[in-house]
Amino acid sequence: MKNSKILRICFIGLMAALVYVASTYMRIRIPLAIGTQTAAIHFGNIFCLISGLLLGPLYGGAAAGIGSALTDLTIPEYISSTPFTLIFKFTLAFVCGLIAHSGGRNAESVKYNIIGGVAGSLSYVVLYLGKNFINNVLFLRIQLAPALAVAGWQALASSFNAVLAVSIATPLFFILKKALDKNNIVF
Repeated sequence: MKNSKILRICFIGLMAALVYVASTYMRIRIPLAIGTQTAAIHFGNIFCLISGLLLGPLYGGAAAGIGSALTDLTIPEYISSTPFTLIFKFTLAFVCGLIAHSGGRNAESVKYNIIGGVAGSLSYVVLYLGKNFINNVLFLRIQLAPALAVAGWQALASSFNAVLAVSIATPLFFILKKALDKNNIVF
């Protein structure tokens, strides 16, 4: 089963589905004081990171972006953010996978998997907060102080998601990798 294109496509779909389920149904919404804006704690980023670790930067990024975009398409308040989410979550998994797989490591180094997870999560948080802040100030015309307050709450939720994702994705990846290796499934 080594390097099977069909197997890789199946795993992209599987990981996208796991990202979708964890982002959509394993979510705690946190309402914010301004308008209909929310922050959320969810488990989707765990599977975004696992996608990057398991499938590498491009295929893992595709799985993370597709699964997260599907989440946005099914939650009415997030539909307009779908293109951004596709790119931002792709970036999260891409950066993680790029670092974890660099230098021929193939995500076998705990240290580089953690560094990749942190870097990927940080890149996502920066993109997400930047987009929301610009949207709030320029398009929704929210005053600077309230826009900063919203950004602060979203930063807290996103940072919690990032720490949770790296803490869970790294050991879970090695458990999954061991099972895949035992069954001779290699990407």
